[in-house]
Amino acid sequence: MAANMYRVGDYVYFENSSSNPYLVRRIEELNKTANGNVEAKVVCLFRRRDISSSLNSLADSNAREFEEESKQPGVSEQQRHQLKHRELFLSRQFESLPATHIRGKCSVTLLNETDILSQYLEKEDCFFYSLVFDPVQKTLLADQGEIRVGCKYQAEIPDRLVEGESDNRNQQKMEMKVWDPDNPLTDRQIDQFLVVARAVGTFARALDCSSSIRQPSLHMSAAAASRDITLFHAMDTLQRNGYDLAKAMSTLVPQGGPVLCRDEMEEWSASEAMLFEEALEKYGKDFNDIRQDFLPWKSLASIVQFYYMWKTTDRYIQQKRLKAAEADSKLKQTRVFSFPSPNFTKPNPNQIISVGSKPGMNGAGFQKGLTCESCHTTQSAQWYAWGPPNMQCRLCASCWIYWKKYGGLKTPTQLEGATRGTTEPHSRGHLSRPEAQSLSPYTTSANRAKLLAKNRQTFLLQTTKLTRLARRMCRDLLQPRRAARRPYAPINANAIKAECSIRLPKAAKTPLKIHPLVRLPLATIVKDLVAQAPLKPKTPRGTKTPINRNQLSQNRGLGGIMVKRAYETMAGAGVPFSANGRPLASGIRSSSQPAAKRQKLNPADAPNPVVFVATKDTRALRKALTHLEMRRAARRPNLPLKVKPTLIAVRPPVPLPAPSHPASTNEPIVLED
Repeated sequence: MAANMYRVGDYVYFENSSSNPYLVRRIEELNKTANGNVEAKVVCLFRRRDISSSLNSLADSNAREFEEESKQPGVSEQQRHQLKHRELFLSRQFESLPATHIRGKCSVTLLNETDILSQYLEKEDCFFYSLVFDPVQKTLLADQGEIRVGCKYQAEIPDRLVEGESDNRNQQKMEMKVWDPDNPLTDRQIDQFLVVARAVGTFARALDCSSSIRQPSLHMSAAAASRDITLFHAMDTLQRNGYDLAKAMSTLVPQGGPVLCRDEMEEWSASEAMLFEEALEKYGKDFNDIRQDFLPWKSLASIVQFYYMWKTTDRYIQQKRLKAAEADSKLKQTRVFSFPSPNFTKPNPNQIISVGSKPGMNGAGFQKGLTCESCHTTQSAQWYAWGPPNMQCRLCASCWIYWKKYGGLKTPTQLEGATRGTTEPHSRGHLSRPEAQSLSPYTTSANRAKLLAKNRQTFLLQTTKLTRLARRMCRDLLQPRRAARRPYAPINANAIKAECSIRLPKAAKTPLKIHPLVRLPLATIVKDLVAQAPLKPKTPRGTKTPINRNQLSQNRGLGGIMVKRAYETMAGAGVPFSANGRPLASGIRSSSQPAAKRQKLNPADAPNPVVFVATKDTRALRKALTHLEMRRAARRPNLPLKVKPTLIAVRPPVPLPAPSHPASTNEPIVLED
């Protein structure tokens, strides 16, 4: 029985779904649960299909910069497509997964400038990463552990100066001499001065109140005074005083009292040290994140100095022993049987099994004429269903393994965004299901309309004054006629506005010519609309007119504008009112007509919305109804509403008043109900 051995630190495949690609994870710990199963604590690595489209564009720009800096050899479009499947994004997210879901090993390396990208395609189960993905903040950042190899990281050695040539460099930026080994003092004199400096440091700590609380005993004060910070201060004092012991002694004890020198171990409090240990346990030696999340009031240099001093303490030795004992109690490796094992009898739900198919030609009857979605082959020992179920796409055995390992297809297809423009370089994984299905060559136009149908919403595009000025000032750059013929082509609005802001001060002296627009009176416009929209002839009430469902999909133009009719004409004809106040039309079924068979309307063929505006007579009718009658009519809007004749008063038509506004005005026309 074949088996694989997996250890801590290995990069492995995990399977969480039979149809989705494998998860790439790094094993951090192997723990044995109470019921005897083995769980792996792993670090998550993400693919391109797992991040958003904006982060994908950021990764594309980073890849282009890497190719330009490292001078990569040219690759084909198919190789570039496959390289995106080999790129991963490291994260600091941990999760626990059962070890039985491991499906094999893989290799993940940090991308280096000396690497050639095409070599990753030649190796099986080989990935690379260069960016770190934060699942919480949704950001991509460069990895801090980058190996700085290349010509730009090499030191530039200046030429040697000729004898007698002056050094023109800025000496303040150069190194400063802090100790001269050829000094006149002997080693014994230097050691005696260092002992005096330690004694002065111990006395200074006894005088300092904060140091007395931290080091209450004499032994602790003497140990703190013997640290490197005191010795460095003593040797620097000798250098500044020209190795004169008398002057150096007086410098150690000035008039204000002895000089107290403290390092980071003394400056940090116990609570700050505990925070540092907690942050070190979480982030490791990533001091930038430690400072940002745990110790923002400390400088980066202070944290680094404290880390190296903390490693010399007993606290570090104790934690190191505890970690070693904890590591001994955990599993170092585990054995997982290869998948599928001989004892594994559960079939793959994506495996296509056709009834009556010959051995070795499984899935031959799935759909005749269909080929592999990736390599377009027609023969395979095994076929697997891929994509949405209604599209009936399938993959051959080799392409299915490629899909599971690398999360994509070998060749760019229509479903993965091959037919999309350069302005949308996103893969199919970032499309919604209706959009992905509408891009399929097996989806008809009627089905596309069903998938992409959305509720119609009214929206308004309101331009600013600067935009309207830019259209006139930068007509040569905008080219409005050409833009109108090509509405799908993008327009660089920022560049046009920037050019407009440059031309605007110069053009302020010559104002633009504005042609006044002559507006017709409102009464004239209403009369023209009424003349263009004649009423439809009425159908006799006795005849039954069935509803033509096909009329719902017909295009309604401006010629079909509905005109409101006065209440007198409807009341005189003896037509009963429905519950919403509108007359019962001949095409609408009344209570005496037989029920028609309901048909399901297509969302894509939905009619344009029709708005009914209430008149004064209709509002007067509503006021005349009682509260009980209104509620009854609202509950049953299909029943006719019986209105008493005494409640309806016929009003003579009121002539339209003459327009009080001029024919041409800049104010908008408001139609009030």
